Amino acid sequence: FVLAARTLGTSGTRIVFKHMIPNTIGIVVINTMFTIPTAIFTEAFLSFIGLGLQAPKASLGVLIQDGFQMINSHYYLLMMPVVVIVALMVTFNILGDGLRDALDPRMRK
Repeated sequence: FVLAARTLGTSGTRIVFKHMIPNTIGIVVINTMFTIPTAIFTEAFLSFIGLGLQAPKASLGVLIQDGFQMINSHYYLLMMPVVVIVALMVTFNILGDGLRDALDPRMRK
């Protein structure tokens, strides 16, 4: 597309704004949406094993660690943060899938 536009005499600025940005913005947004669940899970995992945030600060990993320590007597302390982290990860993945379908330049018509 860029070579064809150059051949027709289109300026570099117009090529960037009409061809390059519309075809790359979807990829950037989709990669960001699929990276967010990974970052959330990594932070929660590091907090769970003690390398991230520590106990007075609130984090999903800290809450899961507290619930894990009391799993025999208070199982619900573990279930709520786990449900939240699963809901966050599934939501961002579904949103990323939807954005991938919506922003795919090959599917535009």
